[in-house]
Amino acid sequence: MFHSSDRVLVAIMNSRRDFRIAREEGWYRVPLKYAPQNATEADVLAFYFTKAFGDEKWSIRYYGAMRGHELVYRRDLFPDEVDHPRADEQYLKLQMGPLIQLEQPILSLRWRRITFIETSWDRFAAAEEINDLYASGADGLFVTLKEAGFYPEREYLIRERGVRYRVNLAIPCHSGTVAITTDDRAAPPHALRNPDVESVRRAVELLDGPLPIHGTGK
Repeated sequence: MFHSSDRVLVAIMNSRRDFRIAREEGWYRVPLKYAPQNATEADVLAFYFTKAFGDEKWSIRYYGAMRGHELVYRRDLFPDEVDHPRADEQYLKLQMGPLIQLEQPILSLRWRRITFIETSWDRFAAAEEINDLYASGADGLFVTLKEAGFYPEREYLIRERGVRYRVNLAIPCHSGTVAITTDDRAAPPHALRNPDVESVRRAVELLDGPLPIHGTGK
């Protein structure tokens, strides 16, 4: 149905009403000011469920083919809510075909804040967990640390002393977060740069060990 290089956009689904609209009416809305630059070029739209979905939270379970898009005002999407504070804001209305349920959901191993993820169909089709969707120069170290049992998070937001950093890899621990960078992007002063496994292991131990993986005993 899809080709390996087709673009997949994973979007946040934090409302059961919005999911009903996507499933029954075939569209999803994104505030224009927050929309990813390439949102309209996606071939597939998938949804990441937040805590509003109870036992299905922190997972991707449904996707559908993109059919088109248009720029609209919120009042046009919801004509019975013309007094809404954002009624005059512009939204991208992404139109999609029937939703398809994944045979195996793509899980987030830990709770984390996710906005949009842009990936390819081959990564999406093969993914077992959220971090498998990302592609970057950190692929090799990510696989190495995962095989060593650390299950790092990719493209992880860290706030430190009022500054926000997005690091290549991170391992949330009981007493902090081990931040890892593999390129020249800005990073916290304590971040490990291109570390080996033993350096990561020592840093994790200093922070009292990694937080448990969601849904497993690890």
